[in-house]
Amino acid sequence: MSQIYDRVALIGLGLIASSMFWAIKRAGLAGEVTGYARSEATRDTARSIGLCDRVCDTAQEAVEGADLVVLCVPVGAMGAVAQDIAPMLKPGATVTDVGSVKRSVIEAVSPHIPEGVHFIPAHPLAGTEHSGPEAGFAELYDNRWCLLVPVEGSDPEAIAQLRALWEGMGANVDEMDADHHDLVLAVTSHAPHLIAYTMVGVADDLRRVTDSEVIKYSAAGFRDFTRIAASDPTMWRDVFLTNKDATLEILGRFTEELFALQRAIRTGDGEHLFDYFTRTRAIRRGIIDAGQDTDAPDFGRGKAGS
Repeated sequence: MSQIYDRVALIGLGLIASSMFWAIKRAGLAGEVTGYARSEATRDTARSIGLCDRVCDTAQEAVEGADLVVLCVPVGAMGAVAQDIAPMLKPGATVTDVGSVKRSVIEAVSPHIPEGVHFIPAHPLAGTEHSGPEAGFAELYDNRWCLLVPVEGSDPEAIAQLRALWEGMGANVDEMDADHHDLVLAVTSHAPHLIAYTMVGVADDLRRVTDSEVIKYSAAGFRDFTRIAASDPTMWRDVFLTNKDATLEILGRFTEELFALQRAIRTGDGEHLFDYFTRTRAIRRGIIDAGQDTDAPDFGRGKAGS
C-alpha cells in the first residue's frame, strides 16, 4: 500500500484507535500518526508501548497540521472534543469518527466543523471485549466492515480517500445514511448487548443458582453473554442514551417475540418453537457464509479468547 495521508491524528487511544495505529503502520498508510488521550496514565502507557509516532498532551496539539482527525472517544464526548479542536483544524482536513451511533454524533459534531474542513462520520464494526491502549492489534479490521456515513455536502474525493484508508487497514467499506445505520446497529449490536447485560444481571439476581455453578457450566451458552457484557460501560451507556429511538423500537419487537415464545412454551406448541428455531438458524448460516464468523467448534474462538 502507498501512503494515503501525510499526518493522521487519533483523539482517544483505546482499542479502536490503537488498532488503527498498528494497521496504518502495517501498511504504511500515513507519514506520521499523532495521538491524544484525556488521561495522563493512558498517554504514558501509549508512549511506553510505542503507540503513535507522537503522543501529545492536548487534543489541539495533536490535530495541528493533521490531514485526517479521527475522534475515537465515547459518543457522549464527541461534541465537546470537536469544539475543543475546531480552532486548530487545518483547511482541507477531514474529520471522522468511530462511534457506533451516527445521527447523534452528526448533530453534536457538525456545528463545530469549520468551513473548508470535511466531516465524514464512520463506524468500524469491529471490536473485542477488551479496552484501552494495550488492547489494540493490527488485524482487528481484517475482513470486517466499516460503514461511512457521509453528511450533506461531503466531498467525494475526501470520501474516496477515507475509504482507501479503511480498505488499506483491511476493512470492507460500505456507505449508509445515518438513520438507517442507527437502526441496523440497533439490531446487530445495541439490542444484543442490552440483552446480554440483562441475562448476566438475571444470573446475578437468581440466588437459587450459585455463582460457582454459573461460572463452571457457562459453556452451555451463558459464556457468550458474559463476553459481550464485559464491554466498556461508558461506551455502552452513551450508545443507549444516543440511539434511543431505534434501540427502543428493536427492544419492543424483541419483547413481542419473547412473549410469543413464552406462549408457545406455556401451551406446548412445539411446532411454533421448531419453526422459529429453524428460521433463525438460517441467519447463522448466512453469517458464516459471509465470512463474518467461523463454524469452528468453541464459537470460533481459540484459547486466546480472540
